Amino acid sequence: MTFRTIPFAVAVALMASSSFAQTSNTTPATADAARDALAKKEGEGDQSALLKQTLTAVDKQYTLIRRGGFQLTYDLSYSYVGEERIVTDIANGNATLFNIENNNSHTVTNTFSADYGVLDNLTANVTLPLLSRYADTAARSGMSNSIGDLGFGARWQPFEARRDQPGLTLTGNVRLPTGRSPFKIIAGSGEATGSGVGAVTAGLNVNKIVDPVALFGSLNFTAYTPAKDLWQINGSRILTRVQPGTTFGFGMGFAYALSYGISTTVSFQEAISAGSKLRFADGLEAKTHMQTSGILNLGLGYRVSPKTTINFSVGIGVTPDSPNLVVGMNLPLSF
Repeated sequence: MTFRTIPFAVAVALMASSSFAQTSNTTPATADAARDALAKKEGEGDQSALLKQTLTAVDKQYTLIRRGGFQLTYDLSYSYVGEERIVTDIANGNATLFNIENNNSHTVTNTFSADYGVLDNLTANVTLPLLSRYADTAARSGMSNSIGDLGFGARWQPFEARRDQPGLTLTGNVRLPTGRSPFKIIAGSGEATGSGVGAVTAGLNVNKIVDPVALFGSLNFTAYTPAKDLWQINGSRILTRVQPGTTFGFGMGFAYALSYGISTTVSFQEAISAGSKLRFADGLEAKTHMQTSGILNLGLGYRVSPKTTINFSVGIGVTPDSPNLVVGMNLPLSF
């Protein structure tokens, strides 16, 4: 049973109308009329149902869909990365060729995801991103439009969800390098739209609803396949193999239902990646530094129908290895 609080203005109006009714000797409102006034309007659900929908829209990894159910989701995101890079060449203890380069990258991603309920506690999904990327650097500038990396995944809920207990979900994802590899791009031929390597991710997600707030958190681990048989000119050397380092990620946040139609979310995500191993044609091997990417996300959800909630989000990078800005829109459609 859901209890609703009478707004202060409504309470004042009710007291005023009651006083007027007593002074004018009119018939007071009946109990049935009071119940009708406080009853939920058509299409409204309880807070728990709304928060579950909010979790689904904010991050589809937290909740599942029923057996035989089908859901199509469209995500639109824009990200911007801007940096100033100092280029130097140190020889014999002296810095030469000092220069400052401005590098800017704009990426628009259209992602189509399809989810299918294999069982009530098992959901399979496939994800297809379409990318448009524009880069402007000192060396080159150009734009590319192509598909990104195709993804397949599954979410499994080992224990039955209960109202007073946290919900636990195990996730697994496989990403295929179907986009344009950054290790095979020739100068002047466009920008990369994929990672260039395959990846396998295993994760654990937890959520708990404490009306009117839903708390959620996640842990994940990603391993990558190497990019082999390369022949990319990199400065004065030729790159032949890349082995990306493993990545550990975590996230946490909360969703708050302001009303039956509006919800807000605040979350933080961080990914820590080990250095990548590089091999060149002349036998030289090198390793890059560890990278840390952290993003603070602010979201707003608007419920346009009992089955559809449009979500808008803004992400702000809080570490040097993060995008400066990420703006997104999420539109889930259930069938």
